[in-house]
Amino acid sequence: MPAAPAISIILPVYGVAGYLTACLDSILLQPGAEIEVIAVDDASPDRCGQILDERAAADPRLRVLHLDRNGGPGPARNAGLGLAAGEYVWFVDGDDRLADGALAAIMPRLAEVRPDVLLIDYESCYPGGRTEPSPGRDLLRGVPPAGCTLADRPQLIDLTMTSWSKLLRRDFICQLGLRFGPGIHEDVLVTCSALLAARLITAVPRPCYRYCRDRRGSFMATSSAAHWAIFSSYEQVFALATRQLAPCQDTAAARALEAAIFERAIWHYCTVLQTSGGPRLRRRSLVPAADRRRFFARMHEDFLRYRPAGYRPPPGARGVKFRLVERGAYRAYWLLEPLNEARVGLARLLARH
Repeated sequence: MPAAPAISIILPVYGVAGYLTACLDSILLQPGAEIEVIAVDDASPDRCGQILDERAAADPRLRVLHLDRNGGPGPARNAGLGLAAGEYVWFVDGDDRLADGALAAIMPRLAEVRPDVLLIDYESCYPGGRTEPSPGRDLLRGVPPAGCTLADRPQLIDLTMTSWSKLLRRDFICQLGLRFGPGIHEDVLVTCSALLAARLITAVPRPCYRYCRDRRGSFMATSSAAHWAIFSSYEQVFALATRQLAPCQDTAAARALEAAIFERAIWHYCTVLQTSGGPRLRRRSLVPAADRRRFFARMHEDFLRYRPAGYRPPPGARGVKFRLVERGAYRAYWLLEPLNEARVGLARLLARH
């Protein structure tokens, strides 16, 4: 009987025929990797199913599951997880790619530390070929080689909430009963649940993943009322954190972790709302214009509802934003946003030169 693979790569696929071959190449052409790939065709209307079947016929490591109806990336990931046999699972998106040498960097780390969660670095790839390092690379470099918990390093909650930015031990997430919900922002609860419960978290602080940004048609590049789901995702995270931190709620570590989760939620809301935009700025709001004031009002409500006792906003521009959210000052927030965007853009420009 063949040995179980070290890693099961689970690939939900929908509407990415133009990217899928490059994604599969980036996975299957990595040398010496003990992997299986479970691709879930989420009733994709393009040639994705055909591309997957043709590739599976040529490479036995690739297994294809065709769903009868589209359910979204969360249920597709769940379906793939149900078939996985690897010790670790890695949820990869079909329009992204693994970086060269990613598996060669990841496999020894898994074997040496055997963590519940392995965090990886990534780079963003934009149309036209421009790339950008991840904003969390310094945090990843600070993870101790022997690993840590989230209580040891609360700032790890600031890393991207995406499912592709981490490998999870399969028995660990199955014992937790972790499953992705429908809709978007479905990664948030799974990520926070795994980080809170993990007894050992480690990292590979080199780019192992190439994240395709601003792809037309992508959920995360499209303004939509569906982004209101961010609030229900964090509502579940706050409830989970309250339960898990209750036995030690009066300790300094618990208070630090509570504050870190709170700040992560409010900042995530800010990035979804981001009211500025246009052809010369980096991105438009993910919230339709008609909904933005109401979205901001919900941010204000959550700030007051979940604010930890004795909480003080961080310094700098982020702290200014937090204070405006706290006060419900939408107009001032709206006026500040383009100025802050220009400041960040200038800083990035100067960093490249």
